[in-house]
Amino acid sequence: MRVLVIVLVAANALFFAWSRGWLDLVTGIPADGGREPQRLAAQQHPERIQPLAASAAAALSQRSCLELGPLEGDAALAAAQAALKAAGAEAQLHSSEQPGVWVVATIKLADPDFRARKEATYKQMRLAFEPLEGLPAEQPAFVLGRHASAAEAAAEIAALERRGLKGLRVLALKPPVSRHTLVIAQADGLLAGRLKASKDPAFAAGFKACSAPPPSAASTASAASAAGASAASR
Repeated sequence: MRVLVIVLVAANALFFAWSRGWLDLVTGIPADGGREPQRLAAQQHPERIQPLAASAAAALSQRSCLELGPLEGDAALAAAQAALKAAGAEAQLHSSEQPGVWVVATIKLADPDFRARKEATYKQMRLAFEPLEGLPAEQPAFVLGRHASAAEAAAEIAALERRGLKGLRVLALKPPVSRHTLVIAQADGLLAGRLKASKDPAFAAGFKACSAPPPSAASTASAASAAGASAASR
C-alpha cells in the first residue's frame, strides 16, 4: 500500500511538472499541444486587424510610382522623411545641388552725383552693369557681373582693379541650395490615397507620378527575352 501511495504521488508530481511545461524539452510533448498560446501572446494590437472590403483589397493590388518634391534644404528633407516613415512608406532619395549666385557689386552709391559719375565711367569702359536688386540693405548699387562661386566673383574684381576700378565687393545674392526628391517606387493604392490626401505640412511640395518610373519586373523580363530571341536569330 505504501508503494502504491509513493507511485501515485510521483505520478502526480510528474504530471504537474509536465502541465506547467517544465518537461517539454525532456518529453518532446508540449503541454499546450497544438494550441501554441505563445503565438497569441506575441501578437501586437490584434484589435487593429479588420477584414478588408473588396474595394480596399483591389486598391492593395494596384502599384504606382510616386515622387515628392522638389524639397529645398535639409530641414525640409528630414521632415518629409519622418512623415513618410510614420505613414509606413519607404522612399528612395535623389538629390542635386543648385548653385548659388554671387555678384560683383559696387559700394553703396547713396550720393546721386557719385552714382552718375560711376555710370558714366562704366559706359565709357563699355562695361555691362545693372542696378542691384534683392538685397535692400546694400542698395543703391550697381552689379557688374554674376558668378556661380565667390572665388569667380573675386577673380573678376581682381581683373577690374587692374583696369583701375575701385570700390567693388562680392555679395552673395543667392546661397547654394540642396534640392531633394523622394521616390516611392511601388506604392499600393491605399498608401497612395493616404499620402495624397494627407494635410501634413511636410508633404506641401505634393505627390505626383514619377517622371521616369522604374521598369517593372515583367517589362524587364520581356526585354531580356526579346534581346535573347534577337541574338538567336542572328
